[in-house]
Amino acid sequence: MRDIETIYQEMMQVFSRRAGYLPTDACDLPVRLYAMAAQAQALYAQADWVMAQSFPQTASGVYLDYHGETRGIARSAATAAIGTVRFFVSTAAGQNLTIPAGTVCMTAGGLRFATREAAVLPAGETHVDVPAQAMETGSAGNIGAGMITVMAVPPTGITRCGNPEPFAGGAEEEGDESLRRRILDSYRRLPNGANAAFYEQEAMGFPAVAAATAVGRARGIGTVDVYVATVAGVPEAALLTEIQSYLQEKREIAVDLRVLAPRLRPVALQVTLTPAKGCTYQEAAAAADAALRGYFTGRLLGKGVLRAELGNLLYQLPGVANYRLAAPAEDVPAAVGELPTLQSLTIGEA
Repeated sequence: MRDIETIYQEMMQVFSRRAGYLPTDACDLPVRLYAMAAQAQALYAQADWVMAQSFPQTASGVYLDYHGETRGIARSAATAAIGTVRFFVSTAAGQNLTIPAGTVCMTAGGLRFATREAAVLPAGETHVDVPAQAMETGSAGNIGAGMITVMAVPPTGITRCGNPEPFAGGAEEEGDESLRRRILDSYRRLPNGANAAFYEQEAMGFPAVAAATAVGRARGIGTVDVYVATVAGVPEAALLTEIQSYLQEKREIAVDLRVLAPRLRPVALQVTLTPAKGCTYQEAAAAADAALRGYFTGRLLGKGVLRAELGNLLYQLPGVANYRLAAPAEDVPAAVGELPTLQSLTIGEA
């Protein structure tokens, strides 16, 4: 795209040829021509922008969403991490204690988590586990075990809280590059009502589904297995049944169709970090913990875990100056229908 100065000089040359003289700086004509050149350059920029938004290869933001709509593809929404909060009493309760839905608990850093349903700590028990989720979407809610320690407003009789297991499944809204790949792939692998692309696209139409893989002849001629995963990983049985019923109505005649949860491929991570200048090790470790847990979502279905991707993820964190990835020692491949999941995460200081 031409810059303002180039356009301005061309205007001056054309004016000089037509008028027979070159205007001097003493008159206001150069100023007017320069203003016109700026407007012309803005029109060039607008034309370039319109051209870029006209094709999925270069479109961005909401205009890329529009391209997705023409292919029946929607951007995956941000999700909140889910897990379990355990509520304790100092001594066995003498009566049932109610824990209301929406009870807010927090980490030391102020991340908030709310219970998803009401629960009762029965008389004679010292603790009860309640399903909960992060109050903000995104990977920041993917925390390790034991990080929830504070109750915003303790329920009557409850003395403390904690999370015995990590929270997982939190993810940011799908980015442009990921959505662009899915849109372009829909052109390369055109669904025809019978191929794998058809079954995968139909399964991905469910908002809760983060990834889908169809395998033809999985159990012999006339069979199709469709593996689906949610952002949190393994889908609930109700979702599998819903997708199964939906695809049964759309499948080919005489096809034996199954919708399955993925097979899990546990991966253990061991990392040492050097915090960046001005950042404490605790801050760097917390950022690395959230980033690495956020990497392991259902979108990894059928994809291997690459050490280069993990390293790039760590190195881009502002609080990390350097890192060493001790485990896994090699890339972890994943077969069709397998979902890499985080088995354990150990972070130390270099």
